[in-house]
Amino acid sequence: MDWQGQKLSEQLMQYLLLGSATVAFLVGYIMSSYRMMLTIYLIGVGITFFVTVPNWAFFNKHPLEWCEIKNPDMPSSRQIRLRQQQQAAKKNAKPQRIGQGLRKWMELV
Repeated sequence: MDWQGQKLSEQLMQYLLLGSATVAFLVGYIMSSYRMMLTIYLIGVGITFFVTVPNWAFFNKHPLEWCEIKNPDMPSSRQIRLRQQQQAAKKNAKPQRIGQGLRKWMELV
């Protein structure tokens, strides 16, 4: 779904919900039936969901065009940052001493 499709989807949602709420209120008021009002509104919500949530073709009339990569061999800023973090982690890593706990235990025994 493109940007204009998202805008259209949101506008359709607002209009359909407002319309179904208005119709539901008027029918419920005229018939004096809360149940009928709720039923009509829930049907309107279902129709709104069916119209606005799926990615229909009319939401994709303005596809986005992505920019070309200028230099594909050049690493991205995220990759550079990740490398720097890994190098810093290697520098600050303490060497593990295997068997240190075993020696202390042997001294206690």
